[in-house]
Amino acid sequence: MVTKYAMLLGLFLLCGCATGPVSPGMTLLAGINHYQEEVEMFGARPERWPERQRMGDLLKNTFAVALGRSQEFNRLVDIDLRRREFMITLSGSSLPGDRVKEMKSEIVKMNEEADAFKAMVKRQIGAIPVAAQEPVKGIEGIATIGLLTLAVDGFSSASNPTGAITSITKVGSYLVTDMGGSATVQTPQGQIYRCSTFIVPDEGAGIKCEPLGGK
Repeated sequence: MVTKYAMLLGLFLLCGCATGPVSPGMTLLAGINHYQEEVEMFGARPERWPERQRMGDLLKNTFAVALGRSQEFNRLVDIDLRRREFMITLSGSSLPGDRVKEMKSEIVKMNEEADAFKAMVKRQIGAIPVAAQEPVKGIEGIATIGLLTLAVDGFSSASNPTGAITSITKVGSYLVTDMGGSATVQTPQGQIYRCSTFIVPDEGAGIKCEPLGGK
């Protein structure tokens, strides 16, 4: 699953000169980004519901392969898909006022439910092991956790009803900034690492971090 999926993800990653071992977390991140791109591309077209559903199922499977099966993540994806279908229906048809009110109320409930599942999924992501014995590998693990946390935050919910993308988050005492295809990690001591994402054909996605200034 990861091998076939990674081949589809290359268009959605910044593929620079950096190479190295792939990681389940980064392959999952690419999967989330790919899902968001695809469902947006299908737009407000009710007839594209099967494609949106397939993308959701593919993302659930990618999470399961990368980090283990997560009922909470699966529910988050299901809520996201259902909310999208509600929004498409509201924008493309003239419904009775009572039904519009009812659907908008359902969207509010979905967003509140999504917030709860997002918190649980972020705790699962926060439990990803970090290689503390190897400083650079540790930074790469922190970057992965931070970028995944930001990606999960991008799902619509009560705290983020528009699905706006936040670019900065904290992982412990480290500051992770998503720069769109690359990232920076600032340590508690102020050292900054620049991280680039990459794709390895037939294997998956990874990340490589280096200290600015080569220190």
